[in-house]
Amino acid sequence: MRILAIHASHISWRATKKAKFAEEITKKDGSMDGCVVLFSCVEKQDEVEPARVVEGATREIRKRLGMLKVNKVVVFPFAHLTSALGRPEIALQVLKDLEKSLAGHGYEVERAPFGWYKEYDLKSTGHPLSELSMSICPYEGKSCDASCPYCSHPINISELSKVAPTEDI
Repeated sequence: MRILAIHASHISWRATKKAKFAEEITKKDGSMDGCVVLFSCVEKQDEVEPARVVEGATREIRKRLGMLKVNKVVVFPFAHLTSALGRPEIALQVLKDLEKSLAGHGYEVERAPFGWYKEYDLKSTGHPLSELSMSICPYEGKSCDASCPYCSHPINISELSKVAPTEDI
């Protein structure tokens, strides 16, 4: 799962056009002030253990919200963070479960509609911690063999940990 977190003084959105896999909605618009917007994308590898992805995302988001002293969140589906999208039905369930998990920890949570094109206005707070990207891995702490989401070549995760980073980076 990929998340781009923006600390926002304000966000508002309106669903404009339904995609073929869009969820049914009764409300097309929403807004929130003083929140962290989580532009969120579920990836193919997240389908292996979606519950672990939700658990890991909740943990990382809670850390972030604690640093910012913010208790309001918008989960904003945003497929454009990866080229290896998960299936829509799994992605929607992960985002709904993330919404429920965060609410269960006492946060005020809104979720923008899944599978809809949306217009939105976002005003970032613009401080040094106002933007952060997160990559949540379903294999965290486990040995696994996975495929690269970008080229589909096999990746042996345990072998990657043995590779030393180069000084040139």
